[in-house]
Amino acid sequence: MRAIKLMCLESVFLAVGLLILTPAANPTAAIKASDPSQPAVLQASKHSGTGLVGQAKPLAVWQCTSSWYGEDFDGLPTATGENYDMYAATAAHPTLPLGSIVRVVNPRNHRSEVVRINDRGPYAGGRELDVSYEVARKLGFDQRGLAKVRIELLQVPSHPSSEHHGQ
Repeated sequence: MRAIKLMCLESVFLAVGLLILTPAANPTAAIKASDPSQPAVLQASKHSGTGLVGQAKPLAVWQCTSSWYGEDFDGLPTATGENYDMYAATAAHPTLPLGSIVRVVNPRNHRSEVVRINDRGPYAGGRELDVSYEVARKLGFDQRGLAKVRIELLQVPSHPSSEHHGQ
C-alpha cells in the first residue's frame, strides 16, 4: 500500500514538473527561458502562437490608417536611437510612448502582427501608424501602401524611452 501511495505521489510531481517546463502547456515557462531584456509580450510572440500575445487583453483598441516605410529609411536612426530595420517588427506612432507594444490587425484578411513602437511618425496627413516594410508585407498591404487597421495597445513601458535627436 505504501508503494502505491509513493508511486502516485511521484506521478503527481512528475506531471506538475512537466507542466511547468513545457512551453506549449505553460507559456510563462517559455518567457522565463527567453531573453529577459525583452518585454514579456514580445518574448511570448516568438513561441508559435501559444504565448501571452494571443491571450493579452488590450489596454486600448482603435482604428486608423497605416502606411509603411522601408528601404529609404533602412539603417537610419529612429527616435529611440536604434537603427531602423525594415525587416523588424517595429512601427512609428506620433504619441504612444516609445517602447509600447501593439498588435496591428488588418481587418480585411484578419492577419495580425505584434510590433514595438520605436519611432515617431508618420508625417503624412491622415495616417496614424507607420509600420516596417516586413510588417506591411505580413499584413498584406505592402503593394497598396495604405490600409485601415485596428491597433490594440498591449503594453506600455514602465519607464518610457527618452526620445533622441530632439524629436
